[in-house]
Amino acid sequence: MRVRWMLSAALFLPLFTSGCVSKGSYDECVRSADAAKSELARTQRSANMGRTSMQKELDDATAIDDELSKQLAKVGQDAQSLLAVNGTLKSALESSRRRLEELRRAQGAAESRAALYRDLALKFKSMIDAGDLAITLRNGRMVLRLSNDVLFDSGRSELKPDGERAIAQIAAVLSTIEARHFQVAGHTDTDPIKHSPYKSNWDLSTARALAVTSFLIGHGVEPTALSAAGYGEFDAVDANDTPEGKGKNRRTEITLQPNIDEMVAVPESP
Repeated sequence: MRVRWMLSAALFLPLFTSGCVSKGSYDECVRSADAAKSELARTQRSANMGRTSMQKELDDATAIDDELSKQLAKVGQDAQSLLAVNGTLKSALESSRRRLEELRRAQGAAESRAALYRDLALKFKSMIDAGDLAITLRNGRMVLRLSNDVLFDSGRSELKPDGERAIAQIAAVLSTIEARHFQVAGHTDTDPIKHSPYKSNWDLSTARALAVTSFLIGHGVEPTALSAAGYGEFDAVDANDTPEGKGKNRRTEITLQPNIDEMVAVPESP
């Protein structure tokens, strides 16, 4: 309204000052006023359109910025997840490597033990064939088993001549084995002691183990490689209700003790 009043005043001011206006001059003034109003309207529309466009561009830029912020946050989370996964994989890989190394050590120890067992079996073949010696595996350990009926008289702990010959052959082999310990163990059946200087089967079995140990030492086996034990009737390998079972239980065993490096437990699967 103000613009329109100013235009009208500008158009009609000459009329008042001149006092007389022609028809043609009046029409020209009207057309000029209309043109001015049209130009003003176009300017206002252009300004409005410009503001609308700028607002849209601002809104679009804001939306893009929000999306970029979300994507950056997600990338950061993904990076943290990848780092966590990478750490887990490294830990699993290291655990697998350790387990593989333990398996290799266990396999190496088993192969070394098996090779020793095969070698001893070959060296004792003549005694095994003659029935003087049996080789067995008990609890993963190699055991040389001799019948007490060959080694000792009933209720006694002194080696008989046949027993001495058998133990001498064993000593000749054991004395060649380095870095190995042997346990000599005496065993009896369940028959009670009769006509013997020993009070119990336990005493008798221990005395027999000591007698064999002493004989081995006298025939070249290192004392530091030997130990002795008596089990009496309490570690039977057969039933004591038959003569055959009792005969198997009356025995002297020489057990090859495992070395520390052979006592590697096979790791369990995860």
